[in-house]
Amino acid sequence: MSYQVLARKWRPRTFASLVGQEHVVRALEHALTAQRLHHAYLFTGTRGVGKTTLARILAKALNCETGVTAAPCGVCSACQEIDAGRFVDLLEVDAATNTRVDEMRQLLENAVYAPTRGRFKVYVIDEVHMLSNSAFNAMLKTLEEPPEHVKFILATTDPQKIPVTVLSRCLQFNLKQMTQPLIANHLRQILEVEAISAEAGALQLLARSASGSMRDALSLLDQAIAHGSGRVEEALVRQMLGAVDLDHLFSILDALLAGNAAAMLQVVDDMAARSLSFDAALQELAALFTRVQIAQLAPQAIADDLPERVQLLDIAARLDAEYVQLAYQIAVHGRHELPLAPDEQAGFVMTLLRLHAFRPESEEGAGGRALAAASSASRPSTKSLPLAGATKPPPARAEVSPAAPRLAPASPPAPTRAGSASPDTDWHELLAALKLSGMARELAQHCGLRELAAGRIALQLAPRHRHLLMKAAQDRLQQTLAEHFARPMQLSIAVEEGSGDTPAAAAQRDRQERMDRAIASVEQDGFVREIIEMFDATLIETSIKPV
Repeated sequence: MSYQVLARKWRPRTFASLVGQEHVVRALEHALTAQRLHHAYLFTGTRGVGKTTLARILAKALNCETGVTAAPCGVCSACQEIDAGRFVDLLEVDAATNTRVDEMRQLLENAVYAPTRGRFKVYVIDEVHMLSNSAFNAMLKTLEEPPEHVKFILATTDPQKIPVTVLSRCLQFNLKQMTQPLIANHLRQILEVEAISAEAGALQLLARSASGSMRDALSLLDQAIAHGSGRVEEALVRQMLGAVDLDHLFSILDALLAGNAAAMLQVVDDMAARSLSFDAALQELAALFTRVQIAQLAPQAIADDLPERVQLLDIAARLDAEYVQLAYQIAVHGRHELPLAPDEQAGFVMTLLRLHAFRPESEEGAGGRALAAASSASRPSTKSLPLAGATKPPPARAEVSPAAPRLAPASPPAPTRAGSASPDTDWHELLAALKLSGMARELAQHCGLRELAAGRIALQLAPRHRHLLMKAAQDRLQQTLAEHFARPMQLSIAVEEGSGDTPAAAAQRDRQERMDRAIASVEQDGFVREIIEMFDATLIETSIKPV
């Protein structure tokens, strides 16, 4: 007896065995139970999510000898012939090869005749979006008012190409892509019945490579069983798929934490020797940074049975949360720029060196301090350069957006002593020396200094910035001040209008002055003035950016 592939052997035969499309199954079962049968159905979705399978199950439900039912028996002659693909009243048409109007007319001419064996004559038209406009027009009348014994089931992967005149005559059901846990669980159940052992990591890899398609997952599972001689092991599946072993990525992170660029490059050489895909490596690296950030901010979301759980939690404890965000962005941009690199390996190497070279401005956690110390010990002290597309870092007193990643300044200003002569200047310099970020920095920048004494600091905030006065931001500001002065500090913020100049106002004024100087410089340029006079041109000031 010839071997039957898993995708055909395990094709669902009933609504109950169909996985991942509960929203569609529920609607069809209720309609069949209540005998509210429409004459035309449209199933949409990507490849391998069950469109044709659902059409065949619906055809069995309509023609089962026990009656129209949501649970066809599967043993009567009609059900068995539909499963075998030889039921005379089930006409499956491939619209990709029958696109012309003459073929559609010939098909519909037989619709007026009563079914030979079944209760309904069911037309299943697959990839219906491939029909020509003339073919669509030829079927409109029959599709809107077909004989009572005719049911249409249309399936497509691209509903956007179907005319609205056809869509309005059908009940449309959108089949969603399968999730990775759902695919992995279904593969595990199949292998248990097939008596084939499998590692959980291997099934996760197959589910990820299937990209939401159950049919693709079953085809890959067939290939994995053949590749592993009846065993589905993670190492063999990675070799088959060309996937990157997580051990390589964890080795890269260990070298990154140790500040050892040579060790990172050695891992790259090992990956190149195994002909691994560096594009897939950057994809896996970005996914790994995502899981590390989840482990830092929501550790309860990391499954207890995850094989790399211990390593993830260890990396999460050693890396600063802000650096993980920057590292994720570097990995994503590195993958985007990979086609522009001299070769994939060079692009991957440069991405790793970016991870090694750049650090956020505020590395306050233990992991951040360790990372910075290891990095400074392994490379000469140089000024950080901006990433591609980044602008020149602003002056110390300029307002910095908390959403944008900030690179470390060359050297922070010296701490300010209490009791200096100029309160406004003292607050500007003090704020520049504080390691603040996020909402705490926004709050401090919009405050003016009222009093600075031993163990006490009083600020004032304009009423229009009252929304910045959040408890978490105040607590963070008070804690940073205490760390800066090395003693407990009592912080009070009064919401009132003040005459003092806030750092935010000073930064805005500085930006405006630089913008005015830039506009004046352009306007005084001889070439620009000549162009304006010659063509009666107008200078677009918003297009000018100060250098």
